[in-house]
Amino acid sequence: MVQLALFSTIAASIALVAASPINGGSSNATVTSTNATATSGGVLATSSPAYLPSFPFHGITPLSPVPTGAITKNSSFKTADYPEAWTQPDVNHPEVQAAIKAINWAYVPKFKPRTEGMAYDDNKDEACWWTNTQCTTPKAKYLPADVKHCPNVGDFGLTYDDGPLPSTSDNDPWAEPRLYDFLAGQKQTATLFYVGSNVAAFPEAAVRALESGHTICAHTWSHPQMTTLTNHEIVAQLYWNLRAIKEAAGVTPRCWRPPYGDVDDRVRAIAHQMGMSTIIWDSDSFDWGLPSVANDFAGTYTQATVDGFFESWIAERKSGKDTHGHVVLEHETSNMTIVTTEKWLPKLKEAFNVKKVHDCAPQLPSPYWEA
Repeated sequence: MVQLALFSTIAASIALVAASPINGGSSNATVTSTNATATSGGVLATSSPAYLPSFPFHGITPLSPVPTGAITKNSSFKTADYPEAWTQPDVNHPEVQAAIKAINWAYVPKFKPRTEGMAYDDNKDEACWWTNTQCTTPKAKYLPADVKHCPNVGDFGLTYDDGPLPSTSDNDPWAEPRLYDFLAGQKQTATLFYVGSNVAAFPEAAVRALESGHTICAHTWSHPQMTTLTNHEIVAQLYWNLRAIKEAAGVTPRCWRPPYGDVDDRVRAIAHQMGMSTIIWDSDSFDWGLPSVANDFAGTYTQATVDGFFESWIAERKSGKDTHGHVVLEHETSNMTIVTTEKWLPKLKEAFNVKKVHDCAPQLPSPYWEA
């Protein structure tokens, strides 16, 4: 089994842009809620985060035809209410404190935050630490297993991390809606794992994604390695991520993906109590490592190497060797990640049933608390 270093350098630079002042609407949402207590079976129930502010709900039915073209910046998103982009949010903020108080800490394992050089016994793997062991079945029995692949052979869970991709300059040809327009042309939807800092910078892109039929999941506020954070820092990362998505798009995700896949039972338990299922992946495109404007062309993978991963997935499928479907890690972070998906998605669609993760993983609840 491949061993991954906790502090390995991963090229995940994402451009920062200022959000523009914009307008919004209003309506009501029906929100499902349960109590964050242990059930008779010992399983900790999740709940709708009542500590989040109320924001207008505009529905979750995709528009027809799917919208394409330039995205007008006209949202009423209040960027000033949020932490500084790409920083660890303050755990003492009153809204974060309310979220912290809502956690039943008796059901959060008492593992310490990880530091560089900290010893860990991979054989015991007491924390089900994905980074070192690729463990996806928690040792804490009240936690559900991570979703790591689609169960049915031939299914391909299409996912993109780190969006929405904002502009780095005027008329940036790679910023959204470039990817979303391409997907619309392919009549394809995907699961999008959004970073809160990018949502705050480009809230209108989140609206476009929802209107296009994509599923929006959380991916933290500033993309840290989550097992290195304190319990309260984890809550702050997830809180502001959820809040940004809810304010921008009107929905509260019930799904998330840990940056770099760095998750253990302590982190899972907190995310679970904040209402989210953990989604990992079983195949990595390594598109994040392509030299691009996002990493100052200091990437570690060539296009030929990345192309080889896609070729191998298609070859395995055509050979009949697959024993299950896949959830594949791709990104919306740079010109090169967009070029890669534009090249390979049509070929993937010829070999697989390409779909959103919620459409291939029946164990997942509905993607949003709003109905």
